[in-house]
Formats: sequence, structure tokens, C-alpha cells
Amino acid sequence: MTRIAIIDRADMDGEQARVFDAAVDAGGVTGGPYYAYIRLPKLFEAAQNLRTCLHSGPLSGRERQIVNLAVARHWSAQYPWCAQVRGAKAVGLEQSVIDEINARQVPELADARERTCFTVARELLANKVLSEETFKAAQDVMGLEDLVALVATTGNFSTTCLTANAFEVDPPADAPTPLAD
Repeated sequence: MTRIAIIDRADMDGEQARVFDAAVDAGGVTGGPYYAYIRLPKLFEAAQNLRTCLHSGPLSGRERQIVNLAVARHWSAQYPWCAQVRGAKAVGLEQSVIDEINARQVPELADARERTCFTVARELLANKVLSEETFKAAQDVMGLEDLVALVATTGNFSTTCLTANAFEVDPPADAPTPLAD
């Protein structure tokens, strides 16, 4: 059970309602960790803006989903994992890749950028730094600007996962691929 009460739209104060409505109008996310963020409307709005910035950035949908799955798996974040599995399927990520990440294995990825996204996210989370070898290889494959987006995506989605975990935001009952133990 989620540790905090979910604030219904009718019970939001003026600033909460403003940022919530803006997110809905823009097609943004309002569930999951955003149940916590709405208590600080400026944080809710900033999280929406960063998410929008990263989604319109240089990483492809598949690349973002690979990073997000790796991050959710690292943090064992149930709600974000379920949401990202849906997103991964929507961008054509193969079920075998989802299953391999879920099992904490290195997924079979034919595309060099996709492999790099997984490697960078996983190494950064495990070691809190990238080795010189990984950094150089990632910069060669991704380019510096895309590597910045990759690192920012890893960090941003870590915040999402930690928030969901701290407040025990429950995954939907109809989760497509539950997070493995």
C-alpha cells in the first residue's frame, strides 16, 4: 500500500491544481512518484520539465527505455519498472531484452548505441563513476552531447525510482512483466 495519501484533483490547492492541470494538458505523467511531487508544486513542475527535456533530447525511445529499465532494475523499483515495461513495448523493445534486464543479465542488443546506453547506466549505478575505458567508448559511440543526455537520463530516472521506493508507490495490478525478486 502506498505510504502517502493520493491527493484527488478536487482537494488540491491552487498551485497544485495549476501544475497538475498543466501536466495533464501536456500529456505528462501525474501518477507514480508524482503523487509525492505534487506536495511541492515547484518540484512537480520541474520534474515535468526535465522529463520533457530528456524525452525531446537526442536519445531514441528505445535508448531511453533501455536506460530506464536498467535504472528501475538497479533500484528494484516496482512501479517505475511496470511503467517502463509498457513504454519499452510501445517503442518495440523485445520481450527477451526486458526479461534479460529483469534477470540482471546483459541483454542481447545488436545496436551499438543501445548497448552503450545499457553499459553506461549499469556501470554508473554500480560504481558511481564511469571507468576511463567506458567513458571513451561511450563518447566515441554516442558523441559528447548524447552522452550527457544518457547520464542525465540515468540520474533523473534514479530520482523517480527512489521516490517511488521511499513512498512505496504500488505498481498497477495489471503489470505486464512484474519485477523479478
